[in-house]
Amino acid sequence: MSTVLLALGLVMIVEGLAYALAPSLVERMLEMLRSLPEAAVRQVGMLCVVGGLIFVWFASRLGAF
Repeated sequence: MSTVLLALGLVMIVEGLAYALAPSLVERMLEMLRSLPEAAVRQVGMLCVVGGLIFVWFASRLGAF
């Protein structure tokens, strides 16, 4: 459970930094996402999930948890 809380905390930090440091960039990215077809947005989401799983697997191999 502590690993899940750690992961959620890290996600919140990264997301918060994006909004705090570059709010106009976040707005432009959201506008770009609105203009993309739903299939493309879904594909980007799945790529992010796969990338995240690879990072978690790699961290576990390095002994992170």
